[in-house]
Amino acid sequence: MHIALDAMGGDHGPEELIAGALLAAEQAHITISLVGDEVLLRSHLEKIAPAVNTASLIRIVHSSQVVEMNEHPVDAVRKKKDSSIMVAFDLVRKGEADAAVSAGNSGATMAAAVRVLGRLTGVARPGIASFFPTLKKPVVLMDVGANVDCKPLHLYQFAVMASCFSRIFDIEKPRIGLLTIGEEGGKGNILVKETYALLKKSSLNLIGNVEGRDVFQGNVDVIVCDGFVGNICLKVSEGLAEAAMQMLRNEILKSLPAKIGYLLARPAFKAFKKRVDYAEYGGAPLLGINGTGIICHGKSSAHAIKNAILEATKMVKNNVNNDILTSLAEDGNDTLMES
Repeated sequence: MHIALDAMGGDHGPEELIAGALLAAEQAHITISLVGDEVLLRSHLEKIAPAVNTASLIRIVHSSQVVEMNEHPVDAVRKKKDSSIMVAFDLVRKGEADAAVSAGNSGATMAAAVRVLGRLTGVARPGIASFFPTLKKPVVLMDVGANVDCKPLHLYQFAVMASCFSRIFDIEKPRIGLLTIGEEGGKGNILVKETYALLKKSSLNLIGNVEGRDVFQGNVDVIVCDGFVGNICLKVSEGLAEAAMQMLRNEILKSLPAKIGYLLARPAFKAFKKRVDYAEYGGAPLLGINGTGIICHGKSSAHAIKNAILEATKMVKNNVNNDILTSLAEDGNDTLMES
């Protein structure tokens, strides 16, 4: 297994990314290519692991350009052909890596993946999936930002792709929910209503509509929506988790009994924090591209990068893309496209 890591992306710089790469390489016994400025990356690598022989685990692939977080995604990948993210996906295209992982500009990562690798046969639009913690087990939400204007076909294919991805976690027949404003089948805008009809006539395990308040209940395995709604849902959830933790800290500091109570309940607080921490889920898979790619949070720690790399290896080992192609073919994708 060989993973290409865009070592120039992310808010914490190459040092945190390299640390995560080393953790993943040592845990899973895989080779990782760090893509970026060779001189800079080598100096960081020597600083982090001066006494460790990394030659069998880590290699450096030079790239002369970096896509900044504030750059327009499509313009950036078109103009910066030697950027670290473009080179990382090109390693996948050439068969020198099995997957690419990046914590850089998410739009540019998706644009680079599509530009370099192309789409899977029959996929109208690739999308981004994301994990959400629930009262039971994590749910996969798709799309979370790649496609803000969608047609029913796109949402149907998101359901297929997210279902195939969720099966790598030993879910035999993923339960699918369509995110809208009411549980009844007739609720929602035109897009949701037409998508509901499309999903009903497919072989997918559609449970029905789910509302925003149902996202964290854990009663479905996959939730489908367009990227506009999904991205808002994602950002609201991230903000709520951070705000809840801060409000809890503020209340604890107000009185001595609260501080004592916190000390007694500290293990529970730590377990809760771990459960809602995005770092535990690695990154967001790019589904529908002709290869494997993971987008990580810009603030990703070494732990998050490690988990994203391990997630990528799991996708490759479980042949998620072949599963997507098979599922689309079995469900009569051409017929559905005509719909």
